[in-house]
This record gives sequence, structure tokens and C-alpha cells, in this order.
Amino acid sequence: TSSNGAWQGDNPLDFAFPLLIVQTTLILVLSRFLAFLLKPLRQPKVIAEIVGGILLGPSAFGRNKDYLHRIFPSWSLPILETVASIGLLFFLFLVGLELDLSSIRRTGKRAFGIALSGISLPFICGIGVAFVIRKTVEGADKVGFGQFLVFMGVALSITAFPVLARILAELKLLTTQLGEIAMAAAAFNDVAAWILLALAVALAGDGPGEQKSPLISVWVLLSGVAFVVFMMVVTRPAMKWVARRCSPERDVVDEAYICLTLAGVMVSGFMTDLIGIHSIFGAFIFGLTIPKEGEFAERLIERIEDFVSGLLLPLYFASSGLKTDVAKISGGRAWGLLMLVISTACAGKIIGTFAVALMFRMAVRESLALGVLMNTKGLVELIVLNIGKEKQVLNDEVFAILVLMALVTTFITTPTVMAIYKPARG
Repeated sequence: TSSNGAWQGDNPLDFAFPLLIVQTTLILVLSRFLAFLLKPLRQPKVIAEIVGGILLGPSAFGRNKDYLHRIFPSWSLPILETVASIGLLFFLFLVGLELDLSSIRRTGKRAFGIALSGISLPFICGIGVAFVIRKTVEGADKVGFGQFLVFMGVALSITAFPVLARILAELKLLTTQLGEIAMAAAAFNDVAAWILLALAVALAGDGPGEQKSPLISVWVLLSGVAFVVFMMVVTRPAMKWVARRCSPERDVVDEAYICLTLAGVMVSGFMTDLIGIHSIFGAFIFGLTIPKEGEFAERLIERIEDFVSGLLLPLYFASSGLKTDVAKISGGRAWGLLMLVISTACAGKIIGTFAVALMFRMAVRESLALGVLMNTKGLVELIVLNIGKEKQVLNDEVFAILVLMALVTTFITTPTVMAIYKPARG
């Protein structure tokens, strides 16, 4: 893990911990610098973090093989990703903690209709694109047909809830009617995406050529539902009791309760992993069980947020960038595929949302802005793509195409919304 130092003839970069420190510092400095450069374009930090990862990886600096083998050797990547995954686990816990279910109930019907159309149309488009990719990309047809279709459908139909929240906050639209509907629809969208993702992971098994029985995905789904029910029926009242114990009247925000809650995030993550659903789903559901009102939730957010979103989360985005080799997209055919994927993703999402929003008698500009907002990709998208790459459902070229698609669609969101929708100031 650690070296004996340069005086004793050790190179610190040959040891896991010093190397992790160097990698983390590099990623943080570069992503902060890029965030500063992209600020005038009103881009969310996620963009800077992914672009930073792509620059540090084999696409740019990594073309120098000495640098790549010294700073990001292949043995060190699992360590970097493990640390980043802990950040991801706690970030999704925070998303669940900040997601207010009552605001979703308020705009429920509209948001549900918009989310449904915003998922189903791009999902169908994704299946169409999957056929084209299987025909044209070498090695894409080695994977089972069902799992590839589900992964492609999920990749095109997702709205990134955390990134959308960040964009709405920066545009000062969070408390407007448009913002509320967008957030509620994105929350529905995310839940549906997690369910589809769980299905995709269950179908994917441990890699290509492994045909799992379809019954397994049924078991995974049933166990997932049982887990959610258990969390809502048993854990939620327990967390309410904990939150009451930590109320300001008692003047005790007991360290033990905070520690127990942090352990709860880990245990919930382990349980969903055990079921066969990605561990972040467990952390997200655990976040939902904690009461939003009162001191306890605020204290938790205060303690965790800066460390997680400032230090650990950039590592996750950057590690996605590090795995993306833009050089894999070479030749007119691959660039044509990239354009096809981007235009299909945008068209499916924006048209689906726009049409249903008009049916709910929203103004044309609002409907169009909502369509563009729902087209935000980012965190959840990258999680799907990383899992797809891990399970070897997506090869390097398809992975690179989809990461760039996520980047482009998120990049155009803020400028487009600002051009279309100027809410009355004041």
C-alpha cells in the first residue's frame, strides 16, 4: 500500500496509496480548471469532470504511453474506481435524502404522463439504433440480443435527475412550475430507469455468451420489490424515530445515530448488490426513508455533501472519461453512428416530452423547454454505461460513442433552455 520513501530507493508511484493521492489531485485540479473555463457557458460541473477524465485518459495525454503506465497503470484503476464508487454510493444516498416525495405527489399526474412518454419513445428509438449498431460495429453482435437492446434503450431514455437539479438551480428555475414538473418527471424517469437497469444487469449475467435463465430476472425483480417494501415499512419508521431523537429540543444530535445511518447506507448497498441490482439503488432507497423535515436530514447533508461531491464524485466521472478512448471512433462510419445516436436520443426525448406536455395544456415554449431539460444525461447515464462495459455488453467503440452522446446532450441543455425560455423576472 505505502512506500518506504525515495531515500530508501522506493518510487512512491509504484505503490497504491501514494499513486491514488497523485491521481486524485490531478483529477481535481484539472476538473476544477475546466469547470472555471466552462462557467461562462453555464455548464454543470459534471461536464468538466468527464472531459477532464477523457483528457487524462487514452484519448489525449494518455497517447504518451510512459505517462499512462506511470500515472494510470492498469493495476491502479480498480483501486481508483473502488474509492469513486464509495463516493457514488453516498451521492445517491444524498439524492434520495433530498428528493421530496410530496412535491412529486403535487404535480403527479402531469409529471407521470410526461415521464412515461419521455421514456417509452426514446426506448423504442434506442432499440432501432441497437439494430443498426449490431449490424455495423465489429463485435457488437457477440452479446446476447435481449441484454444489448435493454442497455441501448435505457441509455437513450434516461434523464439524469441530479444533473437536472443542478442545471435548474443554476438557471433559478427550481421553484417555478416548470422546475417542479421537470423534477417530478425526472424522479419518475429515474425510478423507471433503475428498474430497467436492474433488469438489464440481471440479463447481462457475468459477460458475453452467458445465457442466464429468464427466471433469474423475475427473482431479481421480486427481491428488489421486497427490499423496497421492507425499507418503507420497517426502516422508515425506525429512521423517523431516530430523527425525533435528534431533534433540536433534545439538543442531541448523537454521533452514534449519524454513524449508524452511514453504516445503513453501506448495508443497503450491500443488500441490493446481493440481490443482483447495483448497490447504488439500495443507497438511494435508504435516502428516501429518512424524514426530510427537522434537523437530522440537514445535519447529514452538511456532514457528507462537500466531501462526497467535492472530492469523491469527480473521481467517478473522471474514471468514466479515463475508460473512453475517442480514438476508437475513427472513420466516417463511426462518426456517422455517433451523429445517429445523438440525433435519435435528442429527437425521441424532446418530441415525446413536448407532445405530451402540449396535451396537458402547457404553453408551447414551456413544453419545448421541458423537452430539452428532460434530455439531460449525466450521472445515471454514465452508471448505466459503466455497468454495461463492466459486464462486457458494450465494447470500447460503442461505449465511447455513448459517452460522447451523453456529453453532447448535456452540453446543449443550458444554452438551449436559456434561448427558448425566459421566465418573467422577479
